[in-house]
Amino acid sequence: MATLSRRAKAVRIRRPNCHKRYVPGCPGRLLIAPQDLRTADPTIAEDIYAGHYVFAGQVENCEGRSPFRVLPPSKEWSRELHGFRWLRHLRASEATLSRSNAQNLVEDWIQQSTRLGQDAWELPVVADRVIAWLSNSPLILQHADHDFYRNFIRALYLQVRYLRASQALMPKNANRLYMLIAELAGWLCLSGKERYIRSTSKRLVNELEAQILPDGGHVSRNPIVILWLLLDLLPLRQTFLSRDMVPPEGMNRAIERMMPMLRFFRHHNGAFAHFNGTGATPADQMATILAYDDTRGTPVANASFSGYQRMEAGSTLLIMDTGDCPPVEQSVQAHAGTLSFELSIGAAFFVVNCGSPSCRHASWRELARSTAAHSTLSVQDRSTCTVAPKSFDLGGRPLFCSGLKTVVDRSMDQAQETIITSHEGYGATYGIRHQRQLWMAIDGRRLDGHDELKSIGKGIRKGQDSYAIRFHLHPSVQIETSDDRDMVYLGLSNGEIWSFSATEMEVTIEDSVFLSDIHGIQPTKQLVLYGYASHIPSINWMFERVASAE
Repeated sequence: MATLSRRAKAVRIRRPNCHKRYVPGCPGRLLIAPQDLRTADPTIAEDIYAGHYVFAGQVENCEGRSPFRVLPPSKEWSRELHGFRWLRHLRASEATLSRSNAQNLVEDWIQQSTRLGQDAWELPVVADRVIAWLSNSPLILQHADHDFYRNFIRALYLQVRYLRASQALMPKNANRLYMLIAELAGWLCLSGKERYIRSTSKRLVNELEAQILPDGGHVSRNPIVILWLLLDLLPLRQTFLSRDMVPPEGMNRAIERMMPMLRFFRHHNGAFAHFNGTGATPADQMATILAYDDTRGTPVANASFSGYQRMEAGSTLLIMDTGDCPPVEQSVQAHAGTLSFELSIGAAFFVVNCGSPSCRHASWRELARSTAAHSTLSVQDRSTCTVAPKSFDLGGRPLFCSGLKTVVDRSMDQAQETIITSHEGYGATYGIRHQRQLWMAIDGRRLDGHDELKSIGKGIRKGQDSYAIRFHLHPSVQIETSDDRDMVYLGLSNGEIWSFSATEMEVTIEDSVFLSDIHGIQPTKQLVLYGYASHIPSINWMFERVASAE
């Protein structure tokens, strides 16, 4: 058996026995149940009752056995099982059996708690379980007898206490925020634990100040993290109010900063831009959170702290990655997509990044994080940053970047909005600085681009200066080439036709994949410009609307 890391050993030593009959300081009752903003599907409750557990895209038929005793098909499946977020589907069901089923499953877990594997006690999983049990406690405890009620309260209290004791073991990333949210929710809901609310609130506010940037983005630079955090922060704020307590001002400020960033990263079709770990967008949960946005104004254009730019004219929208690599502890989902962009026209996706695959396609993750999986320039088929060979107890493999030195400037001139940005990710190895300049016409009918490879440091060396400029297309885009093959025509899903051309460069059409479709990995195409920096260091290209939708 592989030797456990010191962090894993500490977690194993600290595991509570949730089946203990006597726990000093155990609360007498549960005061309140936080709201669960995640949407529920009662048909899933029917599957669970039938013994079919569908988690992480995998199905396990328990055939009358306890799901906590079967051999899990994957770690992701096991984490979702033990996280209990699926209880909301039982709550949404009108079947009488849903209540007894929920009670039986929770009681079964409590009885099995000392014999469960490591997946059940990973700290983010415990945080999920605490929030799920709290949110669904009206279902779990409905008509429960005294013994079950006490066992449930004891098990819940022990897990909240476990989260409090284990904070130092968690890397300083979004999972630490989830743990603090779960712990604070526990102290708010359990009777007689008011003395812990203030100290935990202070720790949560400090962590929010450290992780939520001034413009509302998350320090990991992963757009979808904002959504996941708001799904738990908004009910937490309401729990304070329901208990006639004033929510921490620092938490309110963080929520107010984060809400506008949801709109910043959204395309007009409602989907998030695919940067730094964001995959398919849960449209139902996005709509739920946006209903809490009282401002509903136009998003900011320059999210400089998060390292993104948004350029919009008419129905044309461009979102661009102009930031540096996040801190190592926050980079386990980060991608090497510096200066990549996504382009959409109205509700039609156009130019995209490959995105992040779901957990059932985990083998694609390393490819998804490469520079070549993004609509930007790569040199010598190498990425601007390197994925670490191991996780270092961070919950995933971090991204190592050195010398990116990303800079950005933005201006409006002669009816065109301009972004000029550059990075030196290829400077140390290949002596190249990549500069990208984008112009968007004020009516949104045209996007011009200029990529330049400038010599820095030891300078550009022949034989180590090949480059590829990639424009990954959404699977819905149809492609035709002109007779002389110097122009490519692109048909969008909204009926518009756009052209793409590059000055004195041949446009190559190659296969690609879109990893973030809700139906799984989809084949698609990419436009590629190949060259050598010592021969053609400056490249001009253009997208232009040639036919509007009928």
